[in-house]
Amino acid sequence: MTRLRTRTNTCTKLDIRTVAERADVSIATVSRTINSIPTVSPLLAERVWKAIRELDYYPNSQARSLVSGRSRIFGLIVPEITNPFFPELVQGFEDIAVENGYEMLVSSTNNDPGRMSVCIRRMLERRVEGVAVMTFGVEEPLLQQLSERKIPLVLTEFLLDTPHVSTLLLDYKMGFRLGVEHLVKLGHRHIAFISGPLALHSARTRREAFLASLKEFQLPIRESWMVEGDHTLEAGVRGFQALADQGEIPTAILCSNDMTAIGVLKAAYHAHVRVPDDLSVIGLDDIRFSEYTLPPLTTIRLSGVEIAQAAFHALQAQAESEKGKDGVRKYPISTSLVVRESTAPARTINIFPFPR
Repeated sequence: MTRLRTRTNTCTKLDIRTVAERADVSIATVSRTINSIPTVSPLLAERVWKAIRELDYYPNSQARSLVSGRSRIFGLIVPEITNPFFPELVQGFEDIAVENGYEMLVSSTNNDPGRMSVCIRRMLERRVEGVAVMTFGVEEPLLQQLSERKIPLVLTEFLLDTPHVSTLLLDYKMGFRLGVEHLVKLGHRHIAFISGPLALHSARTRREAFLASLKEFQLPIRESWMVEGDHTLEAGVRGFQALADQGEIPTAILCSNDMTAIGVLKAAYHAHVRVPDDLSVIGLDDIRFSEYTLPPLTTIRLSGVEIAQAAFHALQAQAESEKGKDGVRKYPISTSLVVRESTAPARTINIFPFPR
């Protein structure tokens, strides 16, 4: 009868001493190598990393932060995770963080301004080296709390005249101009807009960019066709119905984000309004779902990956900069128009009675 031999090292605890023995170096050399201290020669560092790979050893990140004085953690605060735009942004941020040897701590406000203080407390407890706030609506006193601790910040659209703060400037003006211009070339002159919640700075900025585009192309501005939503699917349904309740409908609806536009597509389908034959629809974000709607959604592209990369680089630049060289920075984020099948030439009669 063959007896199974038990490996004597299966229960051996792997630690920095084990790595040092395998690499035939001192414990101090292993520690300096793991913490990227440049005094270690490349030859010794390679021996250490080879031993780490062979032993399948995972350095203790908390111990590393105690030695190096750095956590190498960046915080990312988003408003929600149900909107596909933000998981895409989180994934993009994590990808570039991992590539550069950083970890990330994600926190969501769930669109509740009161939760911002909870999110910030989590960041401080974990000793993050910087925080990217992607909530598109901020509370200045709370952000001042982070800034006073000299923690680098990245904000979206919000300019805070304080050191250690960078701002991502989203080019809504160009995006909405491209969207309106596209509709004008298709013969549309009666265009409605469903915004986000106007309590948010970003929602007001998008609405202003839309109105500026209407003025540029000398299109009529009808206040009753400026409908306030909340960036959800349901807001698109409600916004469409609010327009329908007026007894007439425009030839095109431009929405403040893709989720709202997808809600409009659903409401139009149930109302037997054909998109794009009777109604053209444009969203904003270019989330992955927008390519798979019926019809595929024409949208103003605002890349979550580009935003994530800019936010990371802004934090990294400040976290790793020499003292005295940090300050307010501005990072422009471009927009473009992705034309799909939800837009078409305007119908002959621009306004028609809507079936109730």
